[in-house]
Amino acid sequence: MGNYFEFSVVAIDGAWAQERIEEAITEVRRIETLLTTFNESSQTNLININAGIKPVSVDKEVFDLIERSLRISSLTQGAFDITYGSIDKRFWNFDTTMTSLPDESTAKAMVRLVNFRNVILDRENRTVFLKEKGMRIGFGGIGKGYAADRAKAVLTKSGIASGIVNAAGDLTVWGTQPDGQTWTIGIADPNKKDFPFASFKLTNVSVATSGSYEKYVMIGGQKYSHTIDPKTGYPVRGIKSVTTICNSAEIADAMATPIMVMGIKNGLSLIDQVKDIACIIIDDCDNVYTSKNINLKN
Repeated sequence: MGNYFEFSVVAIDGAWAQERIEEAITEVRRIETLLTTFNESSQTNLININAGIKPVSVDKEVFDLIERSLRISSLTQGAFDITYGSIDKRFWNFDTTMTSLPDESTAKAMVRLVNFRNVILDRENRTVFLKEKGMRIGFGGIGKGYAADRAKAVLTKSGIASGIVNAAGDLTVWGTQPDGQTWTIGIADPNKKDFPFASFKLTNVSVATSGSYEKYVMIGGQKYSHTIDPKTGYPVRGIKSVTTICNSAEIADAMATPIMVMGIKNGLSLIDQVKDIACIIIDDCDNVYTSKNINLKN
């Protein structure tokens, strides 16, 4: 899925535990086959190829994930949008070949096709239709969280009472450590990403972080992160990292990036209105902001 997954489980029998982990790996690979855009025959690519042409029949699992994605798009007023795949990567490739910004008119033209409202779902026939040619969907903002939830489900169903699924730094944990203590989860310091700036003792919870420190380019002495605002076509500014904490890895994954797009005030206002989710934001000046249900102590 373009990300590494790590699995840790608590069990008495090591060989049995390894078999359970292999089952979880198989599940992640199955989901990758459904959602990848790197395989021409994947259901995601079939939807994209037929944009503006015809609806595409998909598995219930894919249909339901798209439906949930559109609900999050509505909740975040488009800050989360699976049609981000419509953005022309020639302008925002965030590698060493990128030496200048696109002009404002080009940037706005790039995001013209990014519009979750143009994803038409037909539940009766279980089809997905992208209204305009050139539209593309992608699950980069929600797929690894969904895969982590599914991997956890496979592990718990097979008898794993305690464990961790680490999806490229986004964690879902359940049960306890071998000594009976709850898991210690660190929140990465965006200035020293291998070190936490805070930690929590938690269980049966998922944590996801989106930040400007992982993938970016420097142009004219300014840092531009890979997170694009769908409304402007330009990278978001002002926030170094957003960490979301909730029961579902899918929701934690999907909510972290749109909070960066929405900004501190609007992002925290949204989180404070949603049940069973918490948020920590670090801005470009290293100020820390939290939702009302978190109390950080020095």
